[in-house]
Amino acid sequence: MTNLPPPAEELRILDAELRQLDLRRAVLLRRRAWLVHTLRAAAAAPQPAQGTGAAPGGPPAGPATGAAARRPETTAPGVQNVLLVLGGVLLTVAAIAFTLVSWGHLGIAGRSLVLGALTVGALGAPVTLLRRGLRATAEAVSGLATALTVLDAYALHEVAFTGADGVGYTAAASAVLAALWAAYGVRLGLFHPLPLAVATAHLPLLLWAIAAGAGPLPLTAVLLATAAGGSAVALRAVSAPVRVVAVVGALGTGAVGVLSAGWLCWSASDPGSAARAAALLVVAAAVALVTGRFAPNREVAVAAAAAAGLCLVAGSAGVLRVSVPGEWTVPGCQLVAILLLAAERTSLPLPLRQGLVRAAAAVQGFAVLWAVPLVAGSVLGPAVQAVTPWSGAPRTVRDAVFAGVPAPAHASTVPLVLAVVAAALVVAGRRTPRRPAVMVVALILGWAAVLVLPVALQLPYTAGLVAQAAVVVAALGLAVRSDRADGGPSPLALTALLLALLTSVDLALLSLASESATIGVLVTLTVLFGAAGRRPRHAPFTVPAALAHATALACALGASAGLRPPHTALLVLVVPAVAALIASRSSGSRATVPVEVAGAAAGLLALALAVPDPPMLALVLSLNGVVAAATALRPDRRAVGWAAAVLLPAAVWVRLAAWEVGTPEAYTLPVTGPALVVGYLRRRRDTAVSSWTAYGPGLAATLMPSLLAAWDDQHWLRPLLLGVAALAVTLVGARLRLQAPLVLGAGVLALVALHELAPYLTQVVGALPRWVPPALAGLVLLVLGATYEHRLRDARRLREALGRLR
Repeated sequence: MTNLPPPAEELRILDAELRQLDLRRAVLLRRRAWLVHTLRAAAAAPQPAQGTGAAPGGPPAGPATGAAARRPETTAPGVQNVLLVLGGVLLTVAAIAFTLVSWGHLGIAGRSLVLGALTVGALGAPVTLLRRGLRATAEAVSGLATALTVLDAYALHEVAFTGADGVGYTAAASAVLAALWAAYGVRLGLFHPLPLAVATAHLPLLLWAIAAGAGPLPLTAVLLATAAGGSAVALRAVSAPVRVVAVVGALGTGAVGVLSAGWLCWSASDPGSAARAAALLVVAAAVALVTGRFAPNREVAVAAAAAAGLCLVAGSAGVLRVSVPGEWTVPGCQLVAILLLAAERTSLPLPLRQGLVRAAAAVQGFAVLWAVPLVAGSVLGPAVQAVTPWSGAPRTVRDAVFAGVPAPAHASTVPLVLAVVAAALVVAGRRTPRRPAVMVVALILGWAAVLVLPVALQLPYTAGLVAQAAVVVAALGLAVRSDRADGGPSPLALTALLLALLTSVDLALLSLASESATIGVLVTLTVLFGAAGRRPRHAPFTVPAALAHATALACALGASAGLRPPHTALLVLVVPAVAALIASRSSGSRATVPVEVAGAAAGLLALALAVPDPPMLALVLSLNGVVAAATALRPDRRAVGWAAAVLLPAAVWVRLAAWEVGTPEAYTLPVTGPALVVGYLRRRRDTAVSSWTAYGPGLAATLMPSLLAAWDDQHWLRPLLLGVAALAVTLVGARLRLQAPLVLGAGVLALVALHELAPYLTQVVGALPRWVPPALAGLVLLVLGATYEHRLRDARRLREALGRLR
């Protein structure tokens, strides 16, 4: 429905519109007169005579042609405006200079006569100019008149009110000038006096308050009152410039007033002072709501209502800060924000309700940010226990989380704050199309509330561990229930599963303070995630988590039993074996690869633990090789056989090195012979088998340990025999076109030759001047760079030749 204004208001609007139409009509008439004058001047221009070089009926030639074709670079109205503005500015500057410089050369009568005559003349001239249709000139002269009125006010103070306070006189003068300019602009329908009057009207109240020596509270009230007046003018103004000036003034004074009231409220030392400052914020909220109620723009109404809601919450927070304990300030602000949500059920216009709801949401967001330090400390703090494990169980769980670091102040109500926000999101999620995302955020906040509850309440250490274990169980249960409810994987179930994993890691780190707690927690977590892994949808997450906790449990059991790290590695090897067994039973499912990755990580950890003890390292390598070989039996994991082919010979070499065997051939040749025979028989049955699979392990079992032994051997017999054997293997590979014998034999032969030539190369390098090696290196680089393309082609041909081998 259309709201019809009162008759008086409608009459004022119609008068303003008619003035705008008159202004537009005058502009169009001036433009018409100029066009008529231009056309008449063009028609009266003399035509060139025949025989001057111009064709009949064609354009004039010579300079006349250029003059006729040249277009004016500016329009007549533009020139007119520039001249009028420049003239008004010069007259204004002259008047200011006269008033400030030449004022003292005249008596009181002369001063009055000069300024009075100038002012009256400048104020009356626009009347005559408007009657003759010269509106632009009238605007320029009226600008000079407004400047002269300011000079009159200054001169009046210097002559008649010399004893008056400067600030108070300025306040009175600004009020009088604003009223004079407003009446002048409305009476004559001029353009610029009204915006100038509105801008000046923002000064009197503030200047009067300053002149009266008002304190911060009255000054803030004056700023808010000025902002209210500016808002009223902005809502009722018809002219766009007036509305813009009023909006800018209202926003400026209102923002300063709100900030001042907020500072007074939050810096108050007693409830009375805080309440008085909060009352100003309530006034600011009322002004914002009224502005939003009558604002023609929906976005402006929403923003005004949101600002009103924030002002109400800020005032309440300031009162609560000095009235209740510090930890209850934020929950009190949340309560006020929840009361703002009740605006949804009122009869307020929709934009105002939306703005208040947004303000409430912003307050809840600030409350969550206030809780972040405690949540971050609860999640990351237990990692400190890994530095000094089993140092003794602390008294409370907060001491374990914030070990050596001060806990956040006023944190006892953080769980309540997070729970309130989570509950609000759950309620709001029922009525929004983005329900899944809202429920995920609510779940995260609820999880954070439960996670920090033991820390906030300073529960005993054991009770804190039990509480976090309960969080893991609840998160896993919620993941299972969400999948059942939705009929498939859902964002809520995935989030719950990830939160369970994160909490389990946090719990495991927190338990490191006590030996018994560590073992008990790791056993519990392994069983929990192992049981959850029976559901196929969760297995890609839960089974690797169970294996990870089992790996940590193996390390903890070894340390508890007093085992050295190399012997603990044997316990850790149980995890890769179990992972291989699980992967073989779940082959083809989504959990296969994560399980195998977890098993491989445990195997690498076992190798790292066994490095200090070579005999134990050889045993760990061999057991890892057995697990890899067993995995390679599966048709889809044949490639793992390469790992077994590396691990098993490496175990042999490490064992030989641990035994300080000087003649490794006595142990490797008995293995190489049967291995080559088995490879030959396999290639006879299946010609598709690669030479690396058939002969690679057997040849490497002897060549590699012998190469290592020959590298440290100071005698000539072993390098000679190894070189002969490598040459024979290379020739056989080249004759039979087999890749593995050719590459292995050639590589060993090259290394043996390098080993034998190394002493001579060292002597040669030592005898050369120091500049020779860099020069040779530079020459080699130049040659290589010059023949780079040719070398690439040769390398490509060699690769193709090797690729053609079997």
